[in-house]
Amino acid sequence: MATIQVEHLSFSYPSSFDPIFTDVSLRLDTGWKLGFVGRNGRGKTTFLKLLLGEYEYSGSIASPAPFVYFPCPAAEPGRPTAEVLRGIAPAAADWQLERELSLLGVRPDALERPFSTLSSGERTKALLACLFLQEGAFPLIDEPTNHLDARARALVSAYLQKKEGFILVSHDRRFLDGCVDHILAINRSDIELQSGNYSSWAANFEQRQAAEQAQDARLRRDIKRLEASARRTSVWSDRVEASKKGAADKGYVGHKAAKMMKRAKSIEARQHRAIEEKSALLKNAETAETLRIAPLLHYADVLADFREVTVAYDGRTVCGPLSFQVRRGERVALDGGNGSGKSSLLRLLCGGAAPHSGSVVTAPGLVVSYVPQEAGALAGSLADYARAEGVDESLLKAILRKMGFERVQFEKGMEGFSSGQKKKVLLARSLCQRAHLYVWDEPLNFIDLYTRLQIEQLIGAGSPAMLFVEHDAAFRDAVATGVVRVK
Repeated sequence: MATIQVEHLSFSYPSSFDPIFTDVSLRLDTGWKLGFVGRNGRGKTTFLKLLLGEYEYSGSIASPAPFVYFPCPAAEPGRPTAEVLRGIAPAAADWQLERELSLLGVRPDALERPFSTLSSGERTKALLACLFLQEGAFPLIDEPTNHLDARARALVSAYLQKKEGFILVSHDRRFLDGCVDHILAINRSDIELQSGNYSSWAANFEQRQAAEQAQDARLRRDIKRLEASARRTSVWSDRVEASKKGAADKGYVGHKAAKMMKRAKSIEARQHRAIEEKSALLKNAETAETLRIAPLLHYADVLADFREVTVAYDGRTVCGPLSFQVRRGERVALDGGNGSGKSSLLRLLCGGAAPHSGSVVTAPGLVVSYVPQEAGALAGSLADYARAEGVDESLLKAILRKMGFERVQFEKGMEGFSSGQKKKVLLARSLCQRAHLYVWDEPLNFIDLYTRLQIEQLIGAGSPAMLFVEHDAAFRDAVATGVVRVK
């Protein structure tokens, strides 16, 4: 297999003093199915863009093949899908397009429909198929699972497992385990490459952190003991110095003082070694501070009541009729395929517009906090955003800090945030709001694993009433008290 060689790569954005990468050297086999993981804002997408040559950097990147990137823009999306895809992969034959789409569970007639009319999941699958039909190119795949339902994620994972050679950015644990054989992790202080799937990497990482924590605790005890010993030696040294005055045998006293000095230097050297050894530990420890939520308690038992609700667009029924309730303390997940009307149901609950029949009845005075799917439009300062949303700026920033934001990010405009950081802003705003019911639409899109675990723990501890859509199966299984199937 050929090798992608990255030598002494350093990069920082012109508008920032903080380096994203400093003197990074890597050798990546083009036959690896490489999962790329790390907290939001650490530079995963930036690294892919550097491979593509979109930014200037110091160092060198050498590849035996050109890189191709997902998601790529679709020119003139109003044209038939087959024409759009041939514009991306001109060498692909019709039978190849049909074969790849079939492997991804997309019907052949999708090629005849305008690309713009495909569901978000169908568009994702079509563009992924195109990626692997560009012969001689090496695929860079950035967050393909966003907006994919659970069944589609399983299909795409199985599809990628059969392919040879790619770099895949994802935060979905089960998805990664199904299709990668190596992990590249951007840690707090370094970049780590390891053979195996995500679960094996995570287990090894946790074992190393546990061992370093134990060593750190032992060194702390050693340093404390050496400090106490140094204090005793200092007291003894002072006494010896005092005994010199008027001493009959000054040679003996001098010998004793020299011996005490040697012991003090030995203790000091051991203390320095222990401190140096300790300073090398836990540099990659990921902190996941506890998040909190303070929901309002409503006097009514039933907070939202969907009664024979049917959603239809252009005369075509999307879902329904559906009847279900959300009660105090319940966390109800809407489960269904892409385009099945889940987001429309959430919008109806929040007072938004969607063509429907039936009714959605909410408890009197119900306060709802809503997190939409999309966060791309966020711009301006966090301070202005907090004022516009009526939330406490200090609390918003404190929650973002717990979600892994560095303080320097607070001085930047949100338009410069990564997709994951923007979604964290929406989640943090919701956590600042005291509500009877939290309505979240795919809240984990682009969100890193550590924050996902924080939110899982938050929901488990705070027990807010929720109606949500989320296709991360591990998260949904952990937090949902009930599931409504949307067909």
